[in-house]
Amino acid sequence: MSKKLAHVLGLDTNPTIFFTSAALTVVFVVCAIVFTDTVDTVFGAASQWILTHLGWLYILGVTSFLAFLVWIACSRYGGVRLGPPGSAPEYGNLAWFCMLFAAGIGSILMFWGVAESISHYADPPQGDVEPESVEAARQAMGFTLYHFGLHTWTIFCLPALAFAYFVYRKGLPFRVSSVFHPFIGDRIDGPLGRTVDIVAVLGTLFGVAVTIGLGTMQINSGLNTLFGIEESRLTQLVLIAVVTAVAVASVASGLDVGIKWLSLLNVVLAVALLVFVFLASSPLYLAKGTIETVGVYLERLVPLSFWNDTFGNTGWQGAWTVFYWAWTITWSPFVGIFIARISKGRTIREFVLGVLVLPTAFSIVWFGVFGLSAFDIEMNRGGGLVREVAVEQDIPGALFAFLEHFPMATFVSAASILIVVIFFTTSSDSASLVVDMLCSGDAVTPVRQRVFWGVTEGVVAATVLTATGVGGLDALQQTIIVFGLPFFAIGFFMMAGLVRSLRAEEGEGVRRARDIPLATRARRMARRDTRGAVRARVRRGGTGARRGG
Repeated sequence: MSKKLAHVLGLDTNPTIFFTSAALTVVFVVCAIVFTDTVDTVFGAASQWILTHLGWLYILGVTSFLAFLVWIACSRYGGVRLGPPGSAPEYGNLAWFCMLFAAGIGSILMFWGVAESISHYADPPQGDVEPESVEAARQAMGFTLYHFGLHTWTIFCLPALAFAYFVYRKGLPFRVSSVFHPFIGDRIDGPLGRTVDIVAVLGTLFGVAVTIGLGTMQINSGLNTLFGIEESRLTQLVLIAVVTAVAVASVASGLDVGIKWLSLLNVVLAVALLVFVFLASSPLYLAKGTIETVGVYLERLVPLSFWNDTFGNTGWQGAWTVFYWAWTITWSPFVGIFIARISKGRTIREFVLGVLVLPTAFSIVWFGVFGLSAFDIEMNRGGGLVREVAVEQDIPGALFAFLEHFPMATFVSAASILIVVIFFTTSSDSASLVVDMLCSGDAVTPVRQRVFWGVTEGVVAATVLTATGVGGLDALQQTIIVFGLPFFAIGFFMMAGLVRSLRAEEGEGVRRARDIPLATRARRMARRDTRGAVRARVRRGGTGARRGG
């Protein structure tokens, strides 16, 4: 039945995955609207249970993922190419970085660039530290970079590496179920594999919906600051519709047109904003502080990687770190497959270093400039940000309250709104492309399918943000913590599957070498000996000629 319907609609996709995912999404949207209180209660209870009983596992798990990636990049498998032997990268380093960054956490840096550091500065998470002190500032930068540095990109890098390896090295489809091939073989095309792919589609939709919801709140806050437009659910619905429309137009134009060029434009604009804040603030202070921040990050990286708030038991970590990890993990199929799609031809070592180190370095610079500038405003330039973020809890408006302390505040705030819109657009259009790939297993799909998923993301975002009783960030956090759990478990299978498959591939190479007939190997050795002798005579002759000359 589903195959006939797909044929009638002209869809080139796996009908089971496509229609089941679409139906379950509709069920959630309807239930969230009709049974608002029940949905709030269920997601609230489930998310609280996860935070209480499994928060420690998230902390240990993501740190384990990072250790695994460092190991595999430094191991003998680091030279394995993600593609056929001799293949070259399809995209240059600049375009590659811009696309992976824009699809990854570019939008999140705009949202939390000021708010995160000021939040921890006003209310230090760890130890008996005086709020708004120098030590509070150091601690705030340590936690901020922990949340947006190596660990965040680890959550993207691991699935991206697994997808790139199994798709380009083993010829498997662009689906999450492909990473289970070392364990269940061709059964990835059966009910178990389909279930994994359906869960991946749903998790990706809700992960991106959270991001669109947060972005909408920030855009609404910026418009309120500039033009007095009311911060309301109606305004946010209109903004979601606008972002969705732009994202649909972008995804319809394809990867090499809309997504690529929007990503490049957005990174250029973000860097321009970064340079403006750096020059308009206190450049010497920011340069010194950013370098010092690197040391703070390295000093606290290992302790924070294992910190579980065991003795304080304040619940802080569940609201911040575990929420971040759960949220980022729901993005991992989408960002992972997208990064894999643009990374064919790179070696494992080059891939891991590029995905981990380059974005982390940019994040350090970004938070060094915005975070330290925020501290400078609080300490030396009249303040007001702590009141905005910590007292009034206006986290979406933190960036615009920050920019009011700079020249040309109106123009720069308007430019910032544009950057936020484009960042969330590139996240949405990339997600639409990937969700369609998850359903079809192919890199190239009909435009109508990508458009359908783009519209669906906007509908889910509007539902999560406006149809839940708790509202705002609370609703988004509860939803994402629940949907992040299955993907977190899949990460452990990814590590085991990669190692098993790489060892099997290595063993096949050894067996092929052993299977070469003895006479053939003898001829090869003789040819190598002959070439070696010729090169030796040439070197001796060349040396004599130079001496004679």
